[in-house]
Amino acid sequence: MGRPSRRVRTLLMTLGVLAVLAMAFVMFAGFWTDWLWYRSVAYSSVFTTTLWTKIGLFVVFGLLMAASVGLNIWLAHRLRPPLSAMSLEQQSLDRYRMGIAPYKKWALLGITALVGLIAGASASSQWRTWLMWVNGVPFGQKDPQFGMDVAFYSFDLPWYRFLLGFGFAAVVLSLIAAVLTHYLYGGLRVTSPGARATAAATGHLSVLLGIFVALKAVAYWLDRYGLAVKSSDFKAAGNWTGLRYVDANAYLPAKTILFCIAVICALLFFATLWRRTWQLPMIGFGLMVLSAILIGGLYPAIVQKFQVQPNEQAKEAPYIKKNIDATREAYGIDAAKAENYGGKGDPKRKAQQREQAATAASYRLVDSNIVSPAFQQLQQERKYYQFPATLDVDRYTGPDGKPQDTVIGLRELNIKGIPKRNWINDHFTYTHGFGAIAAKGTNTITDEDQGTVGAPDFIESGLPTKGQLGTYEQRVYYGEKTEQYSIVGGPQKELDYEKNGEVTTSFKGKSGVDLSGAFNRAAYAVAFSEPQILYSGAIGDGSRILYNRTPKERVEAVAPWLTIDGDAYPAVVDGRIKWIVDAYTTTNGYPYASRTTLGDTTADSLTDSQRAVVAQQNQVNYIRNSVKATVDAYDGTVDLYQWDTKDPVLKTWMKAFPDTVKPKGEIEPDLLAHLRYPQDMFKVQRELLTRYHVTDPEQFYTGSDAWQVPNDPTQKDGSAVPPYYLSLKMPGEQEQKFSLTTTFTPSGRPNLGAFMAVDADANSKDYGSIRLLRVTSTVQGPSQVQSELNSVPEVATFVRDLRGTDSEIDYGNLLTVPLDGGFLYVEPVYARGGAANYPLLKKVAVSYGGKPVFKDSLDEALNAVFGVDGAEPPPTTQPPAEPGDTTPQPPATGSAALKQAIADAQKAYEAGQEALKKNDWTAYGKAQADLQAALDRAAAAQSQAAPGAPSRKPGG
Repeated sequence: MGRPSRRVRTLLMTLGVLAVLAMAFVMFAGFWTDWLWYRSVAYSSVFTTTLWTKIGLFVVFGLLMAASVGLNIWLAHRLRPPLSAMSLEQQSLDRYRMGIAPYKKWALLGITALVGLIAGASASSQWRTWLMWVNGVPFGQKDPQFGMDVAFYSFDLPWYRFLLGFGFAAVVLSLIAAVLTHYLYGGLRVTSPGARATAAATGHLSVLLGIFVALKAVAYWLDRYGLAVKSSDFKAAGNWTGLRYVDANAYLPAKTILFCIAVICALLFFATLWRRTWQLPMIGFGLMVLSAILIGGLYPAIVQKFQVQPNEQAKEAPYIKKNIDATREAYGIDAAKAENYGGKGDPKRKAQQREQAATAASYRLVDSNIVSPAFQQLQQERKYYQFPATLDVDRYTGPDGKPQDTVIGLRELNIKGIPKRNWINDHFTYTHGFGAIAAKGTNTITDEDQGTVGAPDFIESGLPTKGQLGTYEQRVYYGEKTEQYSIVGGPQKELDYEKNGEVTTSFKGKSGVDLSGAFNRAAYAVAFSEPQILYSGAIGDGSRILYNRTPKERVEAVAPWLTIDGDAYPAVVDGRIKWIVDAYTTTNGYPYASRTTLGDTTADSLTDSQRAVVAQQNQVNYIRNSVKATVDAYDGTVDLYQWDTKDPVLKTWMKAFPDTVKPKGEIEPDLLAHLRYPQDMFKVQRELLTRYHVTDPEQFYTGSDAWQVPNDPTQKDGSAVPPYYLSLKMPGEQEQKFSLTTTFTPSGRPNLGAFMAVDADANSKDYGSIRLLRVTSTVQGPSQVQSELNSVPEVATFVRDLRGTDSEIDYGNLLTVPLDGGFLYVEPVYARGGAANYPLLKKVAVSYGGKPVFKDSLDEALNAVFGVDGAEPPPTTQPPAEPGDTTPQPPATGSAALKQAIADAQKAYEAGQEALKKNDWTAYGKAQADLQAALDRAAAAQSQAAPGAPSRKPGG
């Protein structure tokens, strides 16, 4: 009987050891695969620096917390009174002391280990704060209140606050542990008569309370500086950061007084070591609490009520000025000054305006946000390829040797389209996309002999591709849509293409992690929860696993201290496809600069999960596009280039992670030609400029000149209009510049308030310079222009004809171009459906000076709107009535009646659609009746009735 039991015990022990080893290997696998990945991309220093920093913080602060709590438990136990002196209350606790006695050491170790682990884990998450503090570089700018360098607030103050918070936690936990220990061993009594605490317990706890109050004194002192980065709600500025009048004249002196009181109170607590009484410390503590209420709370409220509010504008003006200056500097908009611009062109200069319109811009009629289905239908070639929903805009040299705006997208792998789905096909056979497809941005096919009229005019197409981009490596192993892992380079061959058709290939790049060894295969089998990786015969010598394959994911991994722009875009550079990723350094510790929320500020009608900004911290008040990153689409190589050579935040991170960011001078000319001003940076700046274009404190306070970013007129969900890349001439310029543009409307109004453009060409000496054109007259805004374009009779006719072919209309980007003192609006109009189920450019809508036209081509539309070549511009439509305007309007007649009827039909149709969304059938019935009435009026005004305004689909 004995022998089998020993065997069972041996077996159980063996199984237990194996289970422990298995769990340890599972935990180790994630760490090991991360290390292998960082080593494969040649950024192992990022992994080791981050790892050792986390380990160091974990050990140091874990030990400090454990030592603090453990020392105080040990000290309380050592200072316990003798058992003979214990009261009846304490004697009743004998059974607890007796129960703990055999395990005192283990209990002490267990408690200290637990608090140490929790504290260490919390401290390790502060690795960014530590690295910024220890490597901080001065900004060379001082805050206007305390004269401290901005680096103190961005790098030092966050670390000091962490240390203070850790100190409070250590003291509070030590105090709780000491109180419980003293009570358990008789040093404290609750119900017994006589002294409630022994002299030893009194001294011990007084010291701990003194340390707590001393830390509170330090907190009051740091709070003084914290006022410079404090956020508050200020009705004149919204989300305000920095000191206001009440902060400088009430809170600041209050914090100083409270600091002094706290120091005195702490000394009184320490004095109990000699006086052995709580009387004076408790009086001091009570005085500190009362002072905090009166001086720190009531006094500032009185100052705000009786000094500030009666004359708030004058009192706050100096502080508003500090906030304006700091905010403009922190967001890089300090050089942006609004120029007055009439907004209405001279109607006597039509011929000159038509001539200028020909060269005012490269009108991008191919909308990158709409034509992806056309790329998909015409260039997909195979079901297992795909293009992104929103394509990218870049510049390539045309046959004339000049840069031309180009719409480009990569033909990436779509594993959902694989004919037969299985593990081998998904991860071994179908491993990469193929080729870059590009089309001219300024025009589409117009000759039936060259293809479908209205389709994109491709300059690079086919499988494999050929065209103007020259010879380059076309295989796309890394892309925005490539989220699955692939195993390449081994016995299993991959599907590929050459000019003769399908062939097989094997990955020749150096990226990926080697899977030849059994240990690595086992680690990845565990990490990816895929056991076939361990035993599959398709894996052998030379096999490598590729993962973390999206450009933003790779850049974020190798530079976890950067915030990544939402739009990575491809470019053919020196025979390779390179993904270009803009990256930002940010902080929320810039004194006086107002904060913004990146997720909200960068959202527009095109934002989705793929194009959202990847933010390390969502709330920021300083941002710089400090790094340009590239990811090779074939081998996944990541390169980081310093772009902003003056940014102190980047310099700090470059000290923390040396040799990870290459100097700006190493950017090759071919790559430089494709770098551009980033969209998310621009969207943050335009949002701040809605208020901070005003530099006069009094005007800023009143908000009389505040702007807003208009809603996208082609959407109905109220999302912001996206900015558009466009080559154009700004007023006073002789040559077109590749620019990023947007419009503003006055706050609460639909008319145009301003136009903003930034020089987006990285080769330009004026790169990054922002120009603001403040419109000084009443000019139609984007939504008003869109509404008037919808009311043009030709639109109704066009839509009527489309309905016969079961097609729908898509409005493209509404481009705004300054022209001869006015604004020229250009909008491509697409038809989708019928024989070609993808958008085709059919019409071009143009408006200038409130005169909309709708023609077959851009030239025809420009001729019509300026009344040249025999074309007369249509009569100006009645401008929309101002809210509250009840002035009777004369009844419309003739063509005006037709236009009014069509406009009413459009409104009725939209009201009906809105009612359908809400299931409001009463409102829907009324809208249908209004629609029928408008159609009847239109029929009466024109023999060939137009059936209402077009339905619209989103298309930014």
